[in-house]
Amino acid sequence: MTTVLSRLLLATLALGSLFLAGCTTTEGVKNPSGVPVTEMRPDERGFVAGTGIESQDLVAVTDRMARSIVGIPQIARAQNPPSIVLEPVVNNTRFPVNKEIFLTRLRTQLNSKSAGRVSFLDREMMRTLQRERELKRSGEVTASSDPNVVEFGGADYFLTGKLEGMSTRTSAGTSDYILYSFRLTDAHTSRIVWEDAAEIKKQGLEDAAYR
Repeated sequence: MTTVLSRLLLATLALGSLFLAGCTTTEGVKNPSGVPVTEMRPDERGFVAGTGIESQDLVAVTDRMARSIVGIPQIARAQNPPSIVLEPVVNNTRFPVNKEIFLTRLRTQLNSKSAGRVSFLDREMMRTLQRERELKRSGEVTASSDPNVVEFGGADYFLTGKLEGMSTRTSAGTSDYILYSFRLTDAHTSRIVWEDAAEIKKQGLEDAAYR
């Protein structure tokens, strides 16, 4: 009786092993069929496109603005690099674009290609910087400089922009005109010392969803 039970147990184990082996020797999960991903340059217009604000527009506009800014006398002839503070961009178009990306790319372009002719004040870090200063003053952390000296720089200029749009939609398709304007304002006099703009108009048979 014991021998019979042993044989049944061995047979059951053998069948289980074959079943598991069959499961593990399959070809595996395959990627679903569909259009493969295509890597493209940011300044290239892709096959997935609409009439709104896209990456190639961002690249073209910010490149143009960066070249324009470094050429003005207030920047090109300054004895010391002027300090610039970025102010929020106003988006008056119908597209829910990440508007801050324009100033971010414009700042990085100027920082990397202006050869040190401009500097930017990081006002987004003000709370962190104030906390650090208080830690230095209280002696909780050490500082190589005098902790009682105010280390925050003041702005010479404010840089901001505005996106304005006009849209037309009929049975024939959709048309969008967008004006990208940027300006540099003197922090002492409130005068606009530089302003430039770019215009882009697109038409299409179908509208696209942006997010």
